[in-house]
Amino acid sequence: MQTQFKQHILATSIAALLPCAAVQAQELPLQKPSEVVIHAEKIPAPNIDGVTQKSALAATSDVATLLRDVPGVSLYFAGGVSSLPAIHGLADDRLRIQVDGMNLISACANHMNPPLSYIDPTQVGSIQVLTGIAPVSTGGDSIGGTIKVNSPEPEFAAAGQSTLLKGQAGSFYRSNGNAKGVNFAATYATEIWSLNYTGAIAESGNYHAANDFKAAKLAAADKAWIAGDEVGSSRYKSENQSLSVAMRNAGQLLELRIGTQNIPYQGFPNQRMDMTGNNSEQVNLRYKSQYDWGMLEARLYNEHTRHRMNFGDDKQFWYGNAPGMPMDTEGKNTGALIKADLMLSERDKLSVGTEYQRYRMNDWWIASGTGMMMAPNTFVNIADGQRDRLGVFAEWYASWTPQWVTQLGLRYESVKMNSGNVAGYSSMYGNPALPSSVPGAFNAADRQRKDNNIDLTATARYTPNATFSMDGGYAMKSRSPNLYERYTWASNNTMVMNMNNWFGDGNGYVGNLQLNPEVAHTLSATLNWHDAEQSDWEFKVSPYYTQVRDYIDATSCASVGKTCGTRKDGFQNLSLSNQKARLYGLDISGHKQLIKTSEIGSVSIHGLLNYVNAKNTVTDSGLYNIMPLNARLSLTQKKEHWENTLEVQMVDAKTDLSDIRKELRTAGYTLLNLRSSYTWKQARFDVGIDNMLNRFYRLPLGGAYLGQGATMGAGVAHDTQVPGSGRSVYAGVTLKF
Repeated sequence: MQTQFKQHILATSIAALLPCAAVQAQELPLQKPSEVVIHAEKIPAPNIDGVTQKSALAATSDVATLLRDVPGVSLYFAGGVSSLPAIHGLADDRLRIQVDGMNLISACANHMNPPLSYIDPTQVGSIQVLTGIAPVSTGGDSIGGTIKVNSPEPEFAAAGQSTLLKGQAGSFYRSNGNAKGVNFAATYATEIWSLNYTGAIAESGNYHAANDFKAAKLAAADKAWIAGDEVGSSRYKSENQSLSVAMRNAGQLLELRIGTQNIPYQGFPNQRMDMTGNNSEQVNLRYKSQYDWGMLEARLYNEHTRHRMNFGDDKQFWYGNAPGMPMDTEGKNTGALIKADLMLSERDKLSVGTEYQRYRMNDWWIASGTGMMMAPNTFVNIADGQRDRLGVFAEWYASWTPQWVTQLGLRYESVKMNSGNVAGYSSMYGNPALPSSVPGAFNAADRQRKDNNIDLTATARYTPNATFSMDGGYAMKSRSPNLYERYTWASNNTMVMNMNNWFGDGNGYVGNLQLNPEVAHTLSATLNWHDAEQSDWEFKVSPYYTQVRDYIDATSCASVGKTCGTRKDGFQNLSLSNQKARLYGLDISGHKQLIKTSEIGSVSIHGLLNYVNAKNTVTDSGLYNIMPLNARLSLTQKKEHWENTLEVQMVDAKTDLSDIRKELRTAGYTLLNLRSSYTWKQARFDVGIDNMLNRFYRLPLGGAYLGQGATMGAGVAHDTQVPGSGRSVYAGVTLKF
C-alpha cells in the first residue's frame, strides 16, 4: 500500500510537470543571453514577495507556513504561531533565520519562541529562502539554508509630492478553532522622512481533527471536558506591533524600527508545557549608503525576551498541593553587522564584513507547593548562560562572461560559551556544593567553551542561453551547540528531563558539556529550464547531498556517562552526542500557463515535489522528523479581479524513523484545498476551504500528542501522533486607504 501511494505521488506530480518539460523539448529560437548582473545574494535565491503572500494571510497566523510552496522546505508542527521550518531535513538552530536582519534565538527549553514567531504574517514585506548553498555573508553558525524575513521597505513621498499618507486595515475568520484576527498599518512620509506603524492581533481556540483520534473525556482531572476530535492545547493569542522611522538623503538610508510582542497564551499539543506568556521588545537600527566604490551596510539591534511556561487549559494543573510548575526564561540578544560591497572592476565585486552577537540567558523554575519534588527552592536550569559569536567574512563575485558567474566565500567565527552554577528544587536533586552529586559535578566542571568555526562556499552559475541556466557548488558549514544542548544538567529526575525537550517527541533530555560543533559538507545543483521571459513556463530540478560530521543526535544516557533512570510510559530519557549523518534528496518544481483567453482569462498549473533521505550513519537509523516524499499541485485561474486556485497536497507514509526516540509512523494522505480572491480598487476579499473533503491524517512532523492529561508524570501514553486539522472555511478582507 505504501509503495502504491509513493508511486501515485510520483506519477501524478511528474505528469503535472511534464507540460513544462515538454515545452523545453520544442525547438525554441536561441536568444543572445543578457548580461548577468551580480548581486550580493546567492546565485539565485527564491523570493516570496508581498503579492504572493496575500492569498495566504487569511488562512494562517504563522509566518513559517508562508514557506510551504518553497522547494525543499517542510515544517515542524508546534504552536499556532511557532512552526519550525526545515530545509532538506535540517531545522531549528541548524538554519540561519533572520527577521529584519536580527539573528533571533529561542529563549525556551522547548523552543516555543522560534525566530519566525516574532512577526505576524501581515507585517511581512518579503521573504528570501536560500535552500541550496547560502553565501557566507548570509549564513554563519548554521549548516542548513538561510531564511530572511523582512518588513516592507520604508516608503517616501515622490519627488514634488509634499506628503504621502496611506494605510490599510484587515480582518480574517477561520471556522476550525474559531480563529479570528485584525491588522492595521499606516504610513506618513515626506521626500526625506518616513513614519510607519503596524499592528496585528490573532487568536484561536483548539482546532479539531476530521475524526475522533482519542476518547472523549475530561482533558485532565482538574480540567473541562474535551471532545474526541479536539486537539488539546492548540489555542493561542498573539499581538505584534512595530513602529519605524526612516530618513533618506543622497543615496543614504537610516532606519530605526521598534517592535513589541505579547503572547498571553499559546498551547503546544506536542509539549508537556504550554506558553503562558511571551513578551519581547526589539530595537533595530539600520544604515545603508551607496558610494562610488560600492555599498556600505551597518546594523545594530537589541532584543529582550521574557518567556513563561506552565500547564494550560487542557493539562493537569494541580499535583498534590503544587499549583502548576512555573518555568521562566529571560533572554538578552545584542547584535551588530558591518558589511561593504566593493566594486573592484566591471567583472569583480568583493563583499567583506564582520558580525557580532552577544547572547545572555537565564532559565529558572520557582518553587511550587511544599513537597521536595518542586520545593522549597528555585530550580536553576541554566544560570547566566553566555553565547557570544564574532565572525568575519569575505566573498568574491566574478562575472567572467555573460554566461559564467562564480562566487567564492570564506567565513571565520569564534563562538564562546559559558554558564554559571545550578541547583535543584531540594536536596533530593543533590547538593550543588558536593562534586559527587549531579548538580555538584556540573558546577565543578569546566563549562567554558570556545569553538573556532570555518565556513567555505564555492558556487558557479552557467547561463548558455535565454531558456536554460545551471548553478551549483560546494559548501562546508559549521554550527556550535546551543545553550540547552550543552548546559541542561539534571539527569536524575524524569520530570525535569521531560521539561527540557525542544523536539516535540515527548522524551526527556539532558545536555552534554562535551559536544563539538557540527560540520556539514554539501554538494548542490539546480537545473532550470524556462521560457525566454521566465513567465510562461519553468521546470526546475535540484539534487543535493550532505554529510555532517559530529551531527548532534539523541543517544542513551549511558553512552555519555550519565545515569538517567528508566521509565514505563513508553517514552525515553536521553542525552546528546556527536555522531554522523548523511542526507540527500531532490526538489522538483515547475509551472506552465495552459490557457489564456479573453473569456476565461489565464489558467496555469504549478507543481512541487520534495524528497529527502536522511540517516544517522553511526546507528544506521533514520534521523528524527524527516518529511516523507510529498507533492503539491495547483491549478490557478485568473481573470480581471478574480483569482481561483484548486490545490492537491499528497504526502507519503513516514516509515524511516529515529529508533532511539521511538518515533511514530504516519500513514500517507491526500488533501484538497480551494481558495479564491477578488481585488477591487482599494479592497481585497479572500475565501477558501482547507482540507475540503475533511480527510483525517496525522502530521508526519507533528510529534507525540501531549495535549491533555497529567503531562508532568506518566499521564500520557506513547501511542498517538498529533493529527492535522479537519475542514476549515476561512474568509478575509483588506481595505486600503
